Amino acid sequence: MSLLSVQGLKKYFPIRKGLFSQVVAQVKAVDGVSFDIQPRETLGLVGESGCGKTTVGRTILRLLNPTAGSAIFKGKNIFHMGAAELRALRKDVQIIFQDPYASLNPRMTVGAIIGEGLLVHRLFVPAERKKRIQELLDICGLNPNHINRYPHEFSGGQRQRIGIARALALNPDFIVCDEAVSALDVSSQAQVINLLAHLRETFNLSYLFIAHDLSVVRHISDRVAVMYLGKIVEIAEKHALYDNPRHPYTRALMAAIPVEMPSQRKERQVLEGDVPSPIDPPSGCSFHPRCPYATDLCKVETPPLVEQGSQHFAACHHIDKVQEEEAAAAGSERGD
Repeated sequence: MSLLSVQGLKKYFPIRKGLFSQVVAQVKAVDGVSFDIQPRETLGLVGESGCGKTTVGRTILRLLNPTAGSAIFKGKNIFHMGAAELRALRKDVQIIFQDPYASLNPRMTVGAIIGEGLLVHRLFVPAERKKRIQELLDICGLNPNHINRYPHEFSGGQRQRIGIARALALNPDFIVCDEAVSALDVSSQAQVINLLAHLRETFNLSYLFIAHDLSVVRHISDRVAVMYLGKIVEIAEKHALYDNPRHPYTRALMAAIPVEMPSQRKERQVLEGDVPSPIDPPSGCSFHPRCPYATDLCKVETPPLVEQGSQHFAACHHIDKVQEEEAAAAGSERGD
């Protein structure tokens, strides 16, 4: 049974104009997203900036109210919960924010930041609460004696560890990692990723890992979902997705990953044009204005997310054409 099952998730932001603030258009930030997350699984969610990744994570946690769809967590629909149920849910679902500077209150000590959830949910007496906070600091690689320091006294990587400790405080089962390492330097990224992987194994956590760095996602994820303009266009086990991407957009993203050795050569696939506006997305397949395989069918009919292999789903009318061209290119490189 899935820990979290999201079906048909939509989140539209109204655009209002005029004296009476009438709705004149909608920003379709998320437009029909569906996926499942199993216990102890990490699902990576990738895509270009503005594709709706962060909105998906925040809507699932009800930090934003959904326009449509459902999010079933442990058999209960998060979108139908009242205030009391949502308060109880916060013990089981948490979030690690992108910006380690803006997400920590500069007027609160580290102990108060991490212990805020414990205080709200009335867990532990003060002495036990302090001990719990110090344990969390130690688990996340920080000095337990720094409990009375303020956020400005820590580096960016240390601040993100404080954010992770805060998310762990209530012993959650599921954590949304919203670009949790994108604001850090490379060495700090590696340390935080390894910490998250260790915590997942130690505390049996499940993650929705939102990122734009495909190399980082590959390191920590079990499965990967690719988003484009508010929709998931491909989702598969990570090795299947990275070794054999089926959707043209996924192939372009993979081709943009920097090579490890300067002497290596890789065919680049430059996407033409800009990402369409989510206010007025293209008809049919939203990727067709930039797709080298687009036909008239793509302009009028939205491709469904169809299984193309063992638990490998992609939304494209011309998967066979993409695969044939990739096979031909591989053959020419071998001299076949």
